[in-house]
This record gives sequence, structure tokens and C-alpha cells, in this order.
Amino acid sequence: MRIGRPIPPLSLTDDERERLKQWVRRPKTGQALAQRARIILACAEGKTNTTVAARLRLTKQMVGKWRTRFLNKRLDGLLDEPRPGTPRRLSDVEVERVLTMTLESTPKNATHWSTRSLAATCGLSRSSIHRVWRAFALAPHRSESFKLSKDPLFIDKVRDVVGLYMDPPDKALVLCVDEKSQIQALDRSQPILPMRPGQAERRVHDYKRNGTTSLFAALDTKTGKVIGQLNRRHRSIEFRKFLDKIEAEVPPEFDVHLILDNYGTHKTATIQRWLLKRPRFHLHFTPTGASWLNLVERWFGLLTERQLRRGVFRSTRSLETTIRDYIDTHNEEPKPFIWTKTADEILASVARFCQRTLETGH
Repeated sequence: MRIGRPIPPLSLTDDERERLKQWVRRPKTGQALAQRARIILACAEGKTNTTVAARLRLTKQMVGKWRTRFLNKRLDGLLDEPRPGTPRRLSDVEVERVLTMTLESTPKNATHWSTRSLAATCGLSRSSIHRVWRAFALAPHRSESFKLSKDPLFIDKVRDVVGLYMDPPDKALVLCVDEKSQIQALDRSQPILPMRPGQAERRVHDYKRNGTTSLFAALDTKTGKVIGQLNRRHRSIEFRKFLDKIEAEVPPEFDVHLILDNYGTHKTATIQRWLLKRPRFHLHFTPTGASWLNLVERWFGLLTERQLRRGVFRSTRSLETTIRDYIDTHNEEPKPFIWTKTADEILASVARFCQRTLETGH
């Protein structure tokens, strides 16, 4: 004979069962909500609170609580109820006014609003303006740059280059090739003050230039290794020598697909003759004004950040030694850059930018 209160039956509709399973599977679901969904799914199998508690390693009281909440309010009963706290002081009208002024107007004495200037105009506190901006991800003080390519073959080139990244051909190497030209060997006019507790590293703003060099680099998209060559000039002659180096380091049984920008040295008659004699080399050009598609540009960014921007070079030889050492160190433990955005996603993003440009009247 069963002892205790009877457990009311719990049944689910198809929509409710699917929603609960989504809460359990979705990685961004809060753990508390996912746990409640597992409880209800187990109870819907006809199991008792004791069985469900043992299976999920919970207390019977917790299982009973969420069973009751679900029976009374269904899926809404599993969500967290509003918590007590200080009521909101800003009305919807005031929030809308702040947003409208931020997005559609500028102050008389500046190009963008600050929290102080907008607070004075709206009659609100700086913290209120800051909270509204943070809630709607607005940052008037920030400005980013962009450039829309005018290449008539933009779509075809994007699909070509991204296709090499995401689905490279068999028995072939995909190399991102470019040159970082006119790298300056800069020496500060006064000694650098090193970092110490409570004070960042300090350096004077003026410098002495001790010459320049140019780096030709080829990034292997699969392994992350870099083939590099330094030259004092960056003409087609130097680029042909760099192609000779690539040819010497790539095994002859592999085809070579080179991703390049539209720089003039890549298309001269000298380079064309060199390519005609080597049919295993295939060139793929990024769209004009879209060098961000070339992964080697990301590697150049790391080189600048880690070695060049804060380096001190008293001669061009010192600069070139530093760059060679960085390439050797990088190739000891290379890490490839993984391209994740498909060509369709890139083109959709560019289309949105074009639409916004048209809406602004430019």
C-alpha cells in the first residue's frame, strides 16, 4: 500500500517536450534552467520524485518543487521570477530621448556626445547616461574605419580565396604571400625608461631613422609556418627571387596556390614569364582594397605588435636580425590561423555595409 500524498501525473505536449530538449542541449542555456528541464523530462517518463532525485543526484524536495511549478504554470514556471530591487528611475520616454539624441544629433561644440555633455542637455546624471549607453551597446567616443572594395570581380575573388581557406585542394600547398615594405629601423633619441611598479614603460616621441628594409613572407595556411626573405628594395626582381625561394622549399610533387594582393610587382612581365615555366604555381588575387582577406596580413600584425612597434634598432642589420629570429622562433612552434567565416557570410556583411552607406546618402 502506497504511503504519502499522491503524485499528480505529468504529461507534455510535443512543443513543450521539444522546448525542454532545446534548453538541455543548448550550450548557452543557464545551468539552473537546464537542470529544471532535465527534471521535467524525467518526471514526464512516469518516474517518482525519489527515482528522479536519485537519477539526477538532487533532493526530493527540489524535484517536487519544480514538478509542482510546471504543473501550475507549465514552461513559464521554470523561468526565474523577477527579483526584488530598487525600481527603475528612468522612464521609457527618457531612455528614448537619450537614444534619439545620441544617434541623431551632435552637440554644438563637438563631433559626438560625451556623458557630461548629454547629461547636461537632458537634465540627467552622468551615470544614467552611461547605463543607457551600456545597455544599448553605444560608444560615441569610439570610431572604426572600413573600406568597401570597388573591384568588379569582388564576389568571384572572395569565393575563390575563401574556398582555398575552407576547402584546400589535395596534394597542394596554399600560401598567403605579401611584402611588408619600408620597415623602419628606428632608434629613440633618448634612452627608454623601463617599466617599474606603478609606472608603465616610457619613451620619447621623437626618433632617429637608421634605414629601411622590406620583408617578403609566405604563410602556409595549413601548418602556420612562414617562409621569409629580406631585401632592401621591393621590385619585381626581388619578388622573383622570393618565388625562387618558395619553389626550392616546397616539394616538387605539390602544386602551389599563392594568395596575393594586386600590387604591381606581382603582375609584371618578369613574373608572368616565370610562372609560364612553372605550371604548378597558381595565383589567386584578393579584391582591390580588400587585403584583409590575406591571412599573412594577420601574421604581419603580430610581428609589428611583438617586435617592431616597441623595438629599438640602431642599424638596418639589427632590424633584419630581429625579424629573422622572430621567423625562426615562430616556425619552431607554428600555429595556423583558422578561417571560420564562409564566403556567403562575408558577402552578406558587405551587403549590409553597402546598404548603410546608401542610407546615409553618400
